[in-house]
Amino acid sequence: MNIGIIGTGSITGKHAQAIAEIEGAKLVALYNPKPESAAKAKAQFGLPVFTDLGEFLNVPDLEIVCVCTPSGMHLEPALAAAKAGKHLMIEKPIEINLQRTDELIAACAEGGVKLAVIFQNRFTEDYQKLKKAVTDGVFGRLLMGNAYVNWFRDSAYYSTSKWKGTLEADGGGALINQGIHTIDLLLDLMGDVKSVFGQVQTTLYPIEGEDLGAALVNFKNGALGNITSATALYPGYPERIEIFGTEGSAILEAGKLTAWKLKGSTESLKPTQNEGGSGASDPTAIGHQLHLEQWRLFVKAIEEDLTPVVDGKTARKSVELIRAIYFSSKEGKLVEFPFLDEN
Repeated sequence: MNIGIIGTGSITGKHAQAIAEIEGAKLVALYNPKPESAAKAKAQFGLPVFTDLGEFLNVPDLEIVCVCTPSGMHLEPALAAAKAGKHLMIEKPIEINLQRTDELIAACAEGGVKLAVIFQNRFTEDYQKLKKAVTDGVFGRLLMGNAYVNWFRDSAYYSTSKWKGTLEADGGGALINQGIHTIDLLLDLMGDVKSVFGQVQTTLYPIEGEDLGAALVNFKNGALGNITSATALYPGYPERIEIFGTEGSAILEAGKLTAWKLKGSTESLKPTQNEGGSGASDPTAIGHQLHLEQWRLFVKAIEEDLTPVVDGKTARKSVELIRAIYFSSKEGKLVEFPFLDEN
């Protein structure tokens, strides 16, 4: 399958590495409307880099388009790609609010193309074990699920970027950019949300979005949950998921199980390789292996007409929760679900 990438930022390299290792898939072109950026990308990747979106989408036999633009700039190129009949792989979040998210999902359905959203942390060996245990009821009735993304970014992370931390292009700050990966895992494990009360603050940096956020979640299954997400907490610690049930509990840190306790069991944790790394203090400190696994499954979904592992409907859930947290903080009140985004 011939694949093209829209956007030439740092994450593009991870996708290029992953695609290069998939048998039967090939990266054939890239797109960046800025001539200077396009020239740099051409030198880096040794591939055609287009500055005209129409010309890019007309590359012969182009089947899949990967969107790696800033978060709030996913919709427009994705709409064009869907209209042109291209399957879509989009970097997280799917978009920055529910209106834009729903428009994108609808366009893919209308165009008859597959839509997947990158949440590569679902594919670590230990997360897969944890997910299966929850699905199989190993921990009994779920009581609490917590997600902590207590990270740190220095001031240069924002000052050297035109879009990070902005409402228009990033959609907010620590929750929708950094925390969304772990929030996606929490929702995948705990299920749908009943209500949320949240608060966000901007404490260290002159940005429009938050660098500190916290929320109390009520899940439909009756469990409670806590979420924290930040880029202001020095020095930054690995992201963490905690799952507690009536029969046991588990803790996942940076994609690796660090605790696993079941009533009446002496089972111990077996060491596994941590393929993903953590972006706790360095956003580039991740590998491409988890992207590779999601890409492999997406290609398979297209070939065999399957639903992608993280499709548009699934990816929408984390956006809905984060937008509800923002609204809750703004209004100072509990938000019930389904949440109707005001923006």
